[in-house]
Amino acid sequence: MTLQATVDLLERLIAYPTVSTDSNLELILDLSGRMQSLGARTHIFGDETGTKATLFASLGPDEPGGILLSGHSDVVPVTDQDWTSDPFEMRRADGLLYGRGTCDMKGFIAASIVMAERYAAMPLKRPVHFAFTYDEETGCLGAQALIPELNRLGIKPDIAIIGEPTEMRVIEGHKGCCEYTTRFEGLEGHGSSPELGVNAAEYAVRYVTRLMELRGDLRARTPIGSRFDPPYTTINIGRVQGGHAHNVIVGKAEVDWEFRPVQDSDMRFVKSAMEAFVTDELLPQMRAVYPQADIAMETVGEVPGLEPMTENAARDLMATLLGANSAGVVPFGTEAGLFQQMGMDVILCGPGSIAQAHKPDEFVSLDQLEMCLGMLERLGDRLV
Repeated sequence: MTLQATVDLLERLIAYPTVSTDSNLELILDLSGRMQSLGARTHIFGDETGTKATLFASLGPDEPGGILLSGHSDVVPVTDQDWTSDPFEMRRADGLLYGRGTCDMKGFIAASIVMAERYAAMPLKRPVHFAFTYDEETGCLGAQALIPELNRLGIKPDIAIIGEPTEMRVIEGHKGCCEYTTRFEGLEGHGSSPELGVNAAEYAVRYVTRLMELRGDLRARTPIGSRFDPPYTTINIGRVQGGHAHNVIVGKAEVDWEFRPVQDSDMRFVKSAMEAFVTDELLPQMRAVYPQADIAMETVGEVPGLEPMTENAARDLMATLLGANSAGVVPFGTEAGLFQQMGMDVILCGPGSIAQAHKPDEFVSLDQLEMCLGMLERLGDRLV
């Protein structure tokens, strides 16, 4: 019955097309109503547009600590993907459930809500919290907004389980993800007199060259025993754009770039190195010719990594619940590092495979949902 209830709820959740560019409010209000009917203490935290929201709900004693079960409600677009059936109408075949978000990560949300019904009837000695966020896929915006709200309310769970699709394996670490767009504003002019202008494209190229030089420094900073692949912080140049014609000095240029830190200190290292390069070298040279020249870096998103810890109560708890004797690391980013920075012990563990996420005909298996429900049921038994 529990599995069937989870499948039925998942089918309902898939029908909400909560693509990150669109609203998730209907889904959040649905989940909030379900949690309120169980007697949960609920909070809805909306974004500035009024179209997105995070649900935070709690069962059990109203006291510090406890367990947090967390998942994001948004899904990636289906545009230009070749789906066998309607991605927002769940399809069942051969023990698999197809639909956008089935594994990433509405399957975990459905399982958590169904198990909340069981938790609500139990004499819990520790609180169980639920966080269902927005815009994880576009920079973990909902989780970033949630953290100060929890601090304001004095809510600080001890342990967080982030139900990302890990095939129910325990994951204790992942890299961070920092994305930026750097814009260069120079002075246009005729290409025959380059010294009379400030070529934004040339300074963009120098900026990119400095980023590429930092790659070697980052390899030298590889933490001893790093388990990531590759084991060091990486930098990627995603887009370089500028100019209109062969014979015109480029007035504006842009660079999209990202880096994936394996440790917080690398985040500070890269940003301070680039800030110093701009302030000490590039801008003085540009403004010597054109005082209004400028370089501006826009932060698209900064999400900290989940650093593997020697002591991790979440990992130890999951080892007992799943019988796991090891924990791994993954290359993709999640909201987990934000909760870790808040002081929680954090792991990833959820149904489905990341190999299916973001693809057409995304699916989660019934076996994986059943494993997730079993883990959550054993978790509840340890809280009474």
